[in-house]
Amino acid sequence: MKQELKEKNLLEIPREGDTVDAPIVGKGRAAAFVDLGAFGTGIIYGQEFQQSKDELKDLNDGDIVTVKIIGLETEDGYVECSRIQAQKEKAWGTLQKKKEDEETLIVKIEGANKGGLLAKISGIPSFIPSSQLSSENYPRVEGGDTSKILKELQKLVGKEIEVKILDLSKEGEKIILSEKTKETEETQSSLKSHSEGDIVEGEITGIVDFGAFVRFGEGVEGLIHISEMNWSLVEDPREVLKEGEKVKAKIIKIDNGKVFLSLKALKEDPWKEVEKNYKSGDIIEGTVTKFISFGAFVEIESGIQGLCHISEFQTREKMEEVLEIGKSYKFKVLSVNAEEHRLGLRPVEK
Repeated sequence: MKQELKEKNLLEIPREGDTVDAPIVGKGRAAAFVDLGAFGTGIIYGQEFQQSKDELKDLNDGDIVTVKIIGLETEDGYVECSRIQAQKEKAWGTLQKKKEDEETLIVKIEGANKGGLLAKISGIPSFIPSSQLSSENYPRVEGGDTSKILKELQKLVGKEIEVKILDLSKEGEKIILSEKTKETEETQSSLKSHSEGDIVEGEITGIVDFGAFVRFGEGVEGLIHISEMNWSLVEDPREVLKEGEKVKAKIIKIDNGKVFLSLKALKEDPWKEVEKNYKSGDIIEGTVTKFISFGAFVEIESGIQGLCHISEFQTREKMEEVLEIGKSYKFKVLSVNAEEHRLGLRPVEK
């Protein structure tokens, strides 16, 4: 093998930046030497030697190592070589192929910042943005509080996760990884057995202000938006659902791997009979449930709420003088639109 390398080196003049295989021909306390054939002896020394010392100490004369030419001649006439840089060159080639082959890798999380997770592949710093984390590891923090996001991400330090290479830059020595890519592929595969309109059973995995996440089937996660939890107004999803709870829901939309679910679609729409039961001009009784910028919501029966518009009071201050949340009042029905779930009301003066 040594002879073959010598013959190869006789034909190819090494240039700065080249990576070559060469046999070790000697080691000292602060340097190691490799045989570059007719072009002399290469030397690994200084910081390069210190960084490779643990590996080099286990090698003997004649053992082949891959080195990168980083200087054509030192003061002592040696060709300066780097073992560390050669390993990085090899690593970049390997990583490029893994990216092209869309190969799955396992990395250990070494740190976190507000933007994502930190890891290393073949000694090269790698980054997993929060947006590229799986639904299981994604930090679901209401309001986007960065300190809370960091706290959630730090819980993953020391954990091993499966990722794919999303992007890499040899010049910038930067690798961007994605855990989400693998999950998305698995989700797309699992979703082939589901369609809009299907009824699925799953478990609540997370609750946020705007809705709840449900895991069903083979690891598929869908969202029940707060507006799809009940026919009546839901102000806090936590009052309707609990984490770990088993629920049945209807798939109402599948869009680019995202699944949207509904609980209320499995319940009878209480608005179906509204136009039969209420007519314009009717005087009815209802309970004020909420004030909003453009009026007050009034519940007239379970699941049916009408709106008393702010224009009936001129100002919000006046509205809050006339009405009180939780109290019942008489209202006149101004309009009924069951299809759009709208019921216009006016307070009846006492």
